[in-house]
Amino acid sequence: MCGIAGYCGGTLSPERGADYLRRMVATLRHRGPDGEGTLLRTEAGLAHRRLAIVGLADGAQPMASENGALAVAFNGEIYNYVELREDLIARGHRFHTQSDTEVLLALFARNGVDCLADLNGDFAFAIHDEASRTLVLARDRMGVRPLYYAEHEGALFFASEIKALLALPGMTAEIDPLALDQIFTLWFPIPPRTAFRGIRELPPGHLMTVRDGRIAIRPWWQASFPDHRETTTPRPPHDRTEELRALLADATRLRLRADVPVGAYLSGGLDSSFIAALAAETAPHDLRTFSLTFDSAEHDESGWQRKMAATLGVTSESVACDAQAIAALFPETMRHVESPVLRTAPVPLHLLSSRVRESGMKAVLTGEGADELFAGYDIFREARVRRFCGRQPGSTRRPLLFQRLYPYLPGLKQQSPEYLARFFATGSETFDDPLYSHRPRFRSTAAAKLFFSAGLRREIGDYDATAELAERLPADFSRWHPLHQAQYLETAFLLPGYILSSQGDRVMMANGVEGRFPFLDPRVVDFAAALPPEAKLCGLREKHILKQAAHGLVPAEIVNRPKQPYRAPDSEAFTAPAAAAWLDTALSPERLAETGLFNPPAVAKLKDKVIRGQATGFRDNAAFIGILSTELLRDAFAAQSTQHSAQTGMG
Repeated sequence: MCGIAGYCGGTLSPERGADYLRRMVATLRHRGPDGEGTLLRTEAGLAHRRLAIVGLADGAQPMASENGALAVAFNGEIYNYVELREDLIARGHRFHTQSDTEVLLALFARNGVDCLADLNGDFAFAIHDEASRTLVLARDRMGVRPLYYAEHEGALFFASEIKALLALPGMTAEIDPLALDQIFTLWFPIPPRTAFRGIRELPPGHLMTVRDGRIAIRPWWQASFPDHRETTTPRPPHDRTEELRALLADATRLRLRADVPVGAYLSGGLDSSFIAALAAETAPHDLRTFSLTFDSAEHDESGWQRKMAATLGVTSESVACDAQAIAALFPETMRHVESPVLRTAPVPLHLLSSRVRESGMKAVLTGEGADELFAGYDIFREARVRRFCGRQPGSTRRPLLFQRLYPYLPGLKQQSPEYLARFFATGSETFDDPLYSHRPRFRSTAAAKLFFSAGLRREIGDYDATAELAERLPADFSRWHPLHQAQYLETAFLLPGYILSSQGDRVMMANGVEGRFPFLDPRVVDFAAALPPEAKLCGLREKHILKQAAHGLVPAEIVNRPKQPYRAPDSEAFTAPAAAAWLDTALSPERLAETGLFNPPAVAKLKDKVIRGQATGFRDNAAFIGILSTELLRDAFAAQSTQHSAQTGMG
């Protein structure tokens, strides 16, 4: 894991190109504290900050091929590099390092962009071909590793983080109104759009080529599901379960490959427990696990964490996170996240990665991806119940099923069937709506846009984020089973757009910690997509096959415990006097009026509710965190842009 930056094209002098590379890579030091390198070539430049995990002694970058034609700046890991290396050696290739970077370079030299299909890893890389003066940028299938770009001074600039692009003289940090509308509706910006005007994201599973000033972007991989109308010969459930367990075991084994110890996150749920159990069986060292605890019962899972750690007999460290810590760390976390968020959930994970780094660890396994691949989220069960209720709109018994879905929301227990039917929109959408599964979530989230300013509303106009999302769906989407449609929305958009970025790469790499995700191994992803829906969601039992596969490795109490989604205190984290002091500055009417994004009187009332501890419901919480994160983000990067402009006499 590292940070990369670079450019291609334009008429930059070597001196100016070198200066720009230094500026960009300097902002990425947290991603790679172990080394720095730059390389200038004809019409291009590459820069790299290194987090040394594989090939400690000889994996420095940027790295050039033996004949000097190709050069690479690479962020991430190729987990099957050992097998790829052996195959290339058998074909006559000679290696000079033990790094996966040299394997990537050799494979690209042999097969070009077709080599992407052979890579089992998480990556974002730039390869420049000096002979053809072509730059290739590529990103992994699931979007684990980030890659951003912008056109500036006639050249294409790219980097692992937005702040590196904003380090360029003349670049400004201006919030994109449509991106803000998307986040306040969908939770994420729709790629290639980012939170900032003029800065784009290379979407997951895509590659870009830059040659002679022309930019071409295309997908090299896309998630897909079988046509639900096609009949296939069913496989025995036992065979499927054994195959899944073997795939996950091997995916975990590959992700333990490193020249440094690899730890594991342990949340107390099924997913991280399963991965930790598999890792404990094969790790070449004593496994260390890391967990978050909260002082509020609704968020805390420490009892389950202790039980799993005791079952495995592993050394476990816990990080206590309270409301005061969340409020104190929120501004710094937003500088790393680089996008408005509607929850404080990234903050405790930022704190957790700090403890991992303090312990001397650089890499951890996590259970991310299991809920998306194996239908673990409540939204999948909720959509099934909504369809069930919609087939008998007048039923007073069917809506009561919603109370079973959310045992951690006691308020639902007191609601009438009529209220539940209205709240979950059991009759307001047609079943063939491609966004049927997510409509209630999108409507509930969009209520937070009540706080948008009149000027922002005018700029957004009649734009509809959900309509754009629907337009981005694959051509064969309508032929998939409804569960698979819902899974695609989570896997292709929310997972890379929020989970793997705001709660993953950005808060881990803020402390130089690499996250590794066995569930996102491409073999596991393909296996899960091909499963029949009932293997994943059996009635209302989520992750059915995964629970079967975990039998014997994870205690039955953890396998069968009710789903408790990871959450952290939201607006209640900002009720303490210490937080109230800086909130007055961050959300002052004068600052809000200057920004022009939100309605100052409405925000003032919301802030007062929060400080008094009277903010209730999803809308108030999402709106407050969304507004605060947007303002903190704007302030942080507007200041950065001003600083760089002043240093160069621009502005």
